[in-house]
Amino acid sequence: MPAYPADRPNDPDTSALVDRIPGWGVDSDPADRPAFPQELAVGPAPGVHWEVPEDQPERWPRERSNEHAFLTPVFGTSTPPRGLSGVIRRSAYRFSEARAAHWLMLLGADRVASVEAHLVSLATGRPDNPFTETGIKSELSHHGWSSRVGRKRVDNNHAWIDPLLVGGPWVITGAVAGVAVRRAVRSLRRTG
Repeated sequence: MPAYPADRPNDPDTSALVDRIPGWGVDSDPADRPAFPQELAVGPAPGVHWEVPEDQPERWPRERSNEHAFLTPVFGTSTPPRGLSGVIRRSAYRFSEARAAHWLMLLGADRVASVEAHLVSLATGRPDNPFTETGIKSELSHHGWSSRVGRKRVDNNHAWIDPLLVGGPWVITGAVAGVAVRRAVRSLRRTG
């Protein structure tokens, strides 16, 4: 049976998945699902003109969850995996989506991708401008501090960490770059 038919059954047979994927089907009993009384019977969507949707062409190998036999008919193509972050993303899909390792690796890949983007912007000769692109300029001109104190903000307990999370990577990168330049200048003076 195709995965995405126009008239999908309410209770597909998932017995093979129970054996293959740990934890699959834990909510199959209606008593375990809090939303069960509000669930509606699934029928054909109005206006569906296909039996099975046509597959979108794959231009490069896509990440595939090990819980699904194949890709959905339509998937995102805006950011193909590349570089070290792409390698991390691909290896994250070896783990089940129910495992913390899967999601932690994807979060780590996002951080690596942002560092890769900063390095690419440095290499292009037009580096990122941390003063305007991180929102520091608007903090100074659009009542940033007053929006962070008092009753306007829900998470006042965490307001102190925002400058560290936003500005910290830039300060660390600047310090590392400064040390590298200083060492390069010293070594040039010694050899010259």
